[in-house]
Amino acid sequence: MANKGFLLVFMNPPPAFDEEFNAWYDSEHVPERLSVPGFVTGLRYMNIAAGAPRYLAMYDLEGFGVLDTPEYHRVAYDNASPWTKRVTARARVQRFAGDQVGPGHPVTGRAARIGIIRFRGLAPEQVEAVKAGMAATCLDRPAVIKHRVLVDPGSGAGADVIGFIEARAPMPDAIDPALFGSAADHVDLVAQYSPF
Repeated sequence: MANKGFLLVFMNPPPAFDEEFNAWYDSEHVPERLSVPGFVTGLRYMNIAAGAPRYLAMYDLEGFGVLDTPEYHRVAYDNASPWTKRVTARARVQRFAGDQVGPGHPVTGRAARIGIIRFRGLAPEQVEAVKAGMAATCLDRPAVIKHRVLVDPGSGAGADVIGFIEARAPMPDAIDPALFGSAADHVDLVAQYSPF
C-alpha cells in the first residue's frame, strides 16, 4: 500500500488579527481544502504554551501527489482566494508536506493533545532513527493514542521530519534525546497543541 500524504501548516498571525484569521480558517480555508479530492481530514489546533507557532493545521491526504492535481491547483498558490492571500500575507506560515512513513497508514483522529517533535535537515539514516525513537518515546505511555512519522523531502538540505503524537491527555514536554541518535541534534521544535 502506498504511503498516505500530509500537509501540515504552522501559522503565527498577529494577536490583533486572530478574529479574522480564525473566521477565514473555519469558514473558507478548511472547507475549501476538504472539497479537493484526496483530502481526507482537516483539523486545527492551538498551541498551549509559549515558544512555538500558535496555530497548527493538519490535513491527511490519500497521497502526497494530491498537492500536484489540477483540483488542488484551482484553489492554491496563485489561484488562492483574495481572502486567503490577505490572511497568509499577515501571518507567518511554515508549511510541510510529504509522506507518512509509519507506522502503518492511520489518519488524524480526535485527540485532547497533539505532540510535535520536529527535526530539520535529516539524512535518510537519521529518518530511520526518528522512526525508532518515536516508537520508543510513545511505548508504555497510556495517554498516547497513536504516533506517526511525517517526512517532507525538503529542498536539498535533507528531509524535514515531524513526529506527530495523538494523546488523550497532556504529555511530558521533555524527550529523551538518546532515543533519536544523531537526529536529536536536528530537533528545532517540541510542542503540544489542543484542538481549536
